[in-house]
Amino acid sequence: MKKVVKFGGSSLADAEQFKKVKNIILADETRAYVVPSAPGKRYDGDIKITDLLYECYGLASEGKNFYEPFQAIKDRYNGIIQDLNINLSLNEEFSVIEDSLLHNPQRDYTASRGEFLNGRIMAEFLGREFIDAKDVIFFDEAGNYDHAKTIPVLRSRLENCESAVIPGFYGTDINGNIKTFSRGGSDITGSIVASACNAGVYENWTDVSGLLMADPKIVSSPAVISSITYKELRELAYMGASVMHEDAIFPVKKAGIPINIKNTNRPEDAGTWIVENTAKRSNYTITGISGRKDFCSITISKDLMHSEVGFCRKVIQCFEESGIALEHIPSGIDSITVIVQENKFIEHEQQILSKIAKTVSPETLEVESGIALIAVVGRGMRAQSGTAAKIFTALANARVNVRMIDQGASELNIIVGVASEDFERAVRSIYHIFVDNGH
Repeated sequence: MKKVVKFGGSSLADAEQFKKVKNIILADETRAYVVPSAPGKRYDGDIKITDLLYECYGLASEGKNFYEPFQAIKDRYNGIIQDLNINLSLNEEFSVIEDSLLHNPQRDYTASRGEFLNGRIMAEFLGREFIDAKDVIFFDEAGNYDHAKTIPVLRSRLENCESAVIPGFYGTDINGNIKTFSRGGSDITGSIVASACNAGVYENWTDVSGLLMADPKIVSSPAVISSITYKELRELAYMGASVMHEDAIFPVKKAGIPINIKNTNRPEDAGTWIVENTAKRSNYTITGISGRKDFCSITISKDLMHSEVGFCRKVIQCFEESGIALEHIPSGIDSITVIVQENKFIEHEQQILSKIAKTVSPETLEVESGIALIAVVGRGMRAQSGTAAKIFTALANARVNVRMIDQGASELNIIVGVASEDFERAVRSIYHIFVDNGH
């Protein structure tokens, strides 16, 4: 069994972190393929290498002098090399990047050099082969990751080396130019490499000991999730939880490869396991809580609405024609409520309301803004009665008024709508009743 290990920017911020990473890799001989990010922040107020590279590109594209941020980049990498005491010079690579910025600045190429250079250092430090991601990861005509083209090429390349370092975040487009994933895209690279080599585990190393049950900015010291299914993760991520890059799930999910989120600074911690299915019970009824603010609701009421064929479709079409995605559609006998993102709706507000009025002739049409949505997610809710009642009890005790509730047919999550000003208080109250009270 081989493992693919991806290390985030905080895990590779300086030479000391590099040494921790090397110890982690050498502690398990199955950790064959390493996917590094660019160096992250070393301390509060520090600047990530990728942000410095974007700054260089921004200045270069306007014909301005980019010496200061570029020198900071060179100093950072040279400092890591010196502190690691390895025999490596990146002067040639620096010259190529500088020449590109001077004569043909390209945003994706420039941004990708953070991972590229860190990959070069990591390969030298570990004594492993360096595989440039541009040679094995591809994007299609539309600029999307091309799984069908990538996997056979990457698989063939990996079959010929027992261990290697493959930098994250980028690949090649159909014209041979460097193309990056969106920010956080090194997660995707790790997932792709794991899929290509049919890894037993994809380890994603970061600066926390796994996924947390709630936002630590809202809940003090939230519990770590020991195991979570892909479906649960999707629900939490969709509602705003800061987890892995969404696109990183697809390649390993399809291949049936579990993900283990681990802490570089506390490698002994078990971390969080992300799996397709599991017989393991959660420590609590719920797996996690997440949410987002700034939604609005549009409630359309009309007597005998339920007997009017195509009523809901007509309403939905009014939003579709303005390019507005719908978040939730709770309904009653004679009313339907559409929940949408407030900032996107406001741009087309009067146009949409006019269409609804003309299309379905509602008796009342009400718009309410300032709504926050909270997702309470957990596979354990299916087997536990009274989950919704506990949520309502928690919110009532916290004096939070519920604006809406929506439960999926899978019984995997319950969505609750509250006023935006009640959001943090609502999350804390739900967490308290399920976790602090041990339910």
